[in-house]
Amino acid sequence: MSGLDIHDDLGEGHPLLGRRMPDLDLVTANGPLRVVTLLHDARPVLLNLSEPGGVDITPWADRVQVVDATYAGMWELPVLGAVPAPTAMLVRPDGYVAWVGDRTPWGSLTRSPPGSDRLPRRSA
Repeated sequence: MSGLDIHDDLGEGHPLLGRRMPDLDLVTANGPLRVVTLLHDARPVLLNLSEPGGVDITPWADRVQVVDATYAGMWELPVLGAVPAPTAMLVRPDGYVAWVGDRTPWGSLTRSPPGSDRLPRRSA
């Protein structure tokens, strides 16, 4: 029993929204990386699968780590199966997805995703 099919109701949107982020094998500029390793610092992660450097998170850069990466595999979720690949996602420290970008212009990212005002601030 794993509970990976449990999800938070965060409203309409991409099927990944409110669900546990799959532990994907990503490719970054620094080499291969698994999603779970990004959560070791207990900080939210904005995973950018679009144009590298195309995400500006200045208003909350002190609270969120940005990772530019690619993933070439299938996006499959427990219970749901295959889902469309997102452009970006904000992954909470507990591994659940709080926001999903789906091929929309990044200009809309100037507003913080819902709940980002409650993200913990990093202590110095």
